[in-house]
Amino acid sequence: MKAYEMKPVITRAVVMKMLQAACDEAEAMGIAVNVAVMDDGGNLRGFIRMDGAPLLSSEIAQNKAYTASAFGIPTQQWYARIEKNPALLHGIVHTPRLTIFAGGLPLYVEEYLVGGIGVSGGTGEQDEACAKRAVVEFERHFANRA
Repeated sequence: MKAYEMKPVITRAVVMKMLQAACDEAEAMGIAVNVAVMDDGGNLRGFIRMDGAPLLSSEIAQNKAYTASAFGIPTQQWYARIEKNPALLHGIVHTPRLTIFAGGLPLYVEEYLVGGIGVSGGTGEQDEACAKRAVVEFERHFANRA
């Protein structure tokens, strides 16, 4: 029996690149968003609110990142999982910080869930596109590591 497990951890440098990548994507779309990155324990590793981004969306972005890091699935997959189950549909959505719409993506290094990213301020599709751009930056870093 193993007494502990070694796994990757998101560094500040990678978080900063992810935040910038998401903001670059938002700027290209002409929108202002909030971007949050959480580690696998749901701890905030990085956050940015672009100039003009909706204030309420700052908490939503953090909740999307939290949900993605807590369950290891994109937030937009939640509704399809619960829509035909009334108990879940009307119950689990009241769970604090759970978000069931697009814009939150899990972060994996190999089989390890290491965190999540959440974007809020645009439409669900726009938020998702910004989050995906940040994940590309995240994956680029880990693909190039020695």
